[in-house]
Amino acid sequence: MKTTLATCLLTTCLLASAADGVPAPTADFVPESMPYDIPYGPPISLERANAALASGVLEAQKRNWKLDLAVVDSGGNLVAFNRMDGAQLASIAISEHKARAAVQYRRETKAFEKGLNQDHALSILTLDAVIALRGGIPIIAQGQIIGGVGCSGGTGSQDEVVCKAMVEALR
Repeated sequence: MKTTLATCLLTTCLLASAADGVPAPTADFVPESMPYDIPYGPPISLERANAALASGVLEAQKRNWKLDLAVVDSGGNLVAFNRMDGAQLASIAISEHKARAAVQYRRETKAFEKGLNQDHALSILTLDAVIALRGGIPIIAQGQIIGGVGCSGGTGSQDEVVCKAMVEALR
């Protein structure tokens, strides 16, 4: 029974991928260069982290969204956090998780969401501390990762809009 269910799931994923005109993902593909090869830099300062938070809160308030916003440093450690009035409690940890995953994996968490939903890359589920939801973005300054931002409490696309405002405020 378990084998049949697993076979059906795998077949469904492969057929869905082929039906979309997208080839099924393969572990045998070898890229020429290292993907997401952005070096880690010095940690973001508290002043810059607070500037990012302020920008994110303004963006969320402008849209009447209640979010939790986190900024971590280049080591994934929490530097600054803001819980907006009325934001859901579960989003406290989720916003930190998104920011930390963006730093640790050197990419937007949206990449994992896309990998699971569109590319059917189920191997993502085996990665430690991954979160496959948009709303986590690394902060890159002078070609180095100095931190990451994470938002939670809205839809993934709402979280992402506010994260982009946070990162943009630091340019």
